[in-house]
Amino acid sequence: MQSSVKKVLAISGSTRKASSNLHLINAIGALAADRMRITVFDGLMNIPPFNPDDDHEQPPAVIMAFRKQLQEADAILICTPEYAMGLPGTLKNAIDWTVSSCEFSNKPVAAITASSMGNLAHASLLATLKVIEARMTEDTQLLISFIKTKVNSNGEITDADTLTSVQRLIAALCELMESGKQESGMGL
Repeated sequence: MQSSVKKVLAISGSTRKASSNLHLINAIGALAADRMRITVFDGLMNIPPFNPDDDHEQPPAVIMAFRKQLQEADAILICTPEYAMGLPGTLKNAIDWTVSSCEFSNKPVAAITASSMGNLAHASLLATLKVIEARMTEDTQLLISFIKTKVNSNGEITDADTLTSVQRLIAALCELMESGKQESGMGL
């Protein structure tokens, strides 16, 4: 049983306004509306390149705002494509800004790579999230290949197997938020 609707911050690794990843986030928001309120982080393009020299007591204001949104969320949903066999640079850059401040440490996270293929980006994302101690389970990780054939521009999942996998991920993320367990394994 869920005690209340949880706050989930969603980060799309794609900066396209009509990306399949954003459509997937919208589909998840609709499917889970009774259990979680998803807010999409829309500032990925505004985050400056990570520079450890700027990550001191008073980092740039945009970084402070990003970190605050991460801290206030009950969980984080990352949904990203694969670009040139890896993570999009803007997403990796944003995550890099959280290494010293530990916003992902012990935070429930769902990681979806939704792309044409996605295997390499997904492995990279999971490795990065493991290093920064995100709290995940095997069921909060999902690779969706050929995403454009499985979700439409109305934010509807059109593939039955994908819908089942996404519903399982939603349930697992809700359970992870409720559990309070210190999950350290990533089920890789």
